[in-house]
Amino acid sequence: MAAQVEAQITGNVWKIEKAVGDPVAEGESILILESMKMEIPVEAPCAGRIVEIRVSEGQSIEEGAVLAVIE
Repeated sequence: MAAQVEAQITGNVWKIEKAVGDPVAEGESILILESMKMEIPVEAPCAGRIVEIRVSEGQSIEEGAVLAVIE
């Protein structure tokens, strides 16, 4: 079953740390958001493999936006 990784805050995608096909462990950082001059890591909610990344570096995102999908 696929798990969606959602933004918990509004901000900008500062750095994408994983690529499609990469394995991830639960709690591992997938990407970093920048909001109010703070860098906030977005962690994998479960272990699996990244099957989709829906954002790009520098992109503005809203809270609740789907950033990636893990299977």
